[in-house]
Amino acid sequence: MAMKIEEVIAEVMEIAGEGAVQEELDMPGPVLRVPRESLAKVMPLLRQRGFDSLMALSGIDYQGMKKYKADAGDSLGVVYHLFSFAERCKITIKVWLPREDPQVFSVAAIWPTAEWHEREAYDMFGIRFEGHPDPRRILLPEDWEGWPLRKDYQMPTEYRGIVHRDEEGQA
Repeated sequence: MAMKIEEVIAEVMEIAGEGAVQEELDMPGPVLRVPRESLAKVMPLLRQRGFDSLMALSGIDYQGMKKYKADAGDSLGVVYHLFSFAERCKITIKVWLPREDPQVFSVAAIWPTAEWHEREAYDMFGIRFEGHPDPRRILLPEDWEGWPLRKDYQMPTEYRGIVHRDEEGQA
């Protein structure tokens, strides 16, 4: 039986409840924003409904983004791009997270490739994934301070005796 994307959207919106929004963006496939509390129910449903590939999982910092200013404030987020090989269709799921508590359900048990993507989102944005099997930094050393892709990140002037200089050569 072929999947009808409209039915999948309706199921996701029902599970996600009041906080769910379908965004109108110029992207292939629907874009749904769900509350983080719903992610643990939504993502297994999508896998069950045939979305067998996690194409990408990205962290994002919405701080200062005019398009989202009214809704997202200065929150962080995770964007999941899913694909169904059988149906040849895509769906994007977004989750907004408060900057003070950027924590969300790990999808690594559902799509194993998420293990690396989630580690990168942690390393660059400080987003923690509940239930992740190996929540270590993946790109930076364990003693690195801060989250380099956050818009409010301040580059350290020195790391392990190496001095960072700006474009003018100033430390």
